Amino acid sequence: YSYFHVMIYKLKMHKKLAKIKYLANKFEILENGDHVLCAVSGKLIKLEELTYWNVDLQEAYYSYKEAFLKKEELNKK
Repeated sequence: YSYFHVMIYKLKMHKKLAKIKYLANKFEILENGDHVLCAVSGKLIKLEELTYWNVDLQEAYYSYKEAFLKKEELNKK
């Protein structure tokens, strides 16, 4: 692909919500995009910064803080 085609693709994916399948040590992109949303805070998470998620709940978390809050919430139930 030419530089032009790559730039057009990047522009199309900019600010688009991705659909992700969360696996044990990685995630699979089901629908292209550049970010997902935190299940706890609603904050935008760039895919290249996505580190925390729950495989069973299929949820992403902005940071360890949100992941911890979700775990605490689940433990109360």
